[in-house]
Amino acid sequence: MTKKLLDIEAIRRDFPILRKPLPKGLPLTYLDSGSSAQKPQCVIDKEREVYENFYANAYRGVYRFGAIVDEELEATRERIRKLINAASVDEVVFTAGTTMSLNMVASGWGRRHVKPGDEILINEMEHHANFVPWQQLAAATGATLRFIPLTDDGRLDMSRLSEVLTEKTKLLAVTGMSNVLGTINPIGELAARAHDVGAFIVIDGAQSVPHGTTDVATPGIDFLAFSSHKLYGPSGVGVLYGRKELLDETDPLLFGGHMIDRVYKDHSTWAGPPAKFEAGTIQIAQAIALGSAIDYVNAIGFDAIHAHEQQLMQHAHKRLSEIPGMRIYGPGPEHRGAIISFTIDGTHPEDLAQLLDRRGVFVRHGHHCTMPLHDLLGVSATVRTSFGVYNSQADVDALLDAIQFAREKLRVA
Repeated sequence: MTKKLLDIEAIRRDFPILRKPLPKGLPLTYLDSGSSAQKPQCVIDKEREVYENFYANAYRGVYRFGAIVDEELEATRERIRKLINAASVDEVVFTAGTTMSLNMVASGWGRRHVKPGDEILINEMEHHANFVPWQQLAAATGATLRFIPLTDDGRLDMSRLSEVLTEKTKLLAVTGMSNVLGTINPIGELAARAHDVGAFIVIDGAQSVPHGTTDVATPGIDFLAFSSHKLYGPSGVGVLYGRKELLDETDPLLFGGHMIDRVYKDHSTWAGPPAKFEAGTIQIAQAIALGSAIDYVNAIGFDAIHAHEQQLMQHAHKRLSEIPGMRIYGPGPEHRGAIISFTIDGTHPEDLAQLLDRRGVFVRHGHHCTMPLHDLLGVSATVRTSFGVYNSQADVDALLDAIQFAREKLRVA
């Protein structure tokens, strides 16, 4: 079967921000999609359409605008259901983002079900959003926080999983793809082995969902969290997927309008999922425009997106490895997604990022909300380059040229 070749120039034309030169006529080389992706015109247009043509509060009114908003939101919810292969739209909850989604599971499900003596299993590559909530849950419940060891190249050491995944394990929380190392974790195997000991699995899909096919049914994922803004959609919107029976057993994090079944003077009862977890007014236009973002990536095809980004990552990995003093963190290209984090001897990541910016190359620097990982790596900060569907070989070349410029400015040998 012939692989679909992407017309990257046509895709780039879909993103208005990429068509605008920077000051002094510099072209934009955007290599920070791991933090937040740029938006195609169709997403921008959809959000504007809501405000200009039929904006109203959601799930409140039967008048025309209210009915249209409700229909559009539920259409997005159905798109999300298909995107991740959930069994029902009742398993798809709109949230403020991945961080909120994970905190909802930790607070609403974890505090109800995790008991003293239970164990919560995570690892040191996790983003703080999939680390600190479990740390705090363990402290609040008397459970023990345990860690899957990492290999020297930044992968989960699956040969030692049985040492830490036991019948005491209540919950396993793991990222689908590391936001620093690019490591793609074996979610299917982790889910199966967690279920074998009676544990539940929570997936931080913030980095993995935008870059490949996601199927919550096949590996039996219990909870999944991801964000719109990394999937070429608006910011302020996220998704929590949970199996229906688990959401039924999860307490709401927020209380107020829309999530109510009945309020009495002395107690209240809640609506069923997903309304149970959508108190107040959600990000209406943004959630509707997420549906347009999903349509956009589906039209391109996740297999094609993944193949394109992997090709870019492999080319960049090879070329970066040739730079003197370069240290790339994480596994080889065969085990990573479209993220590369690195340091260069004799340079500070912040200085390097600032000099790359002078050449129109936008990268991230810092600890990337992974302090335990950087402690393990023995560095305070790294530079991260992350690719999206709109990046090209020319962007990799611009990165390499900018690094050479920076090395000359910093007088690095």
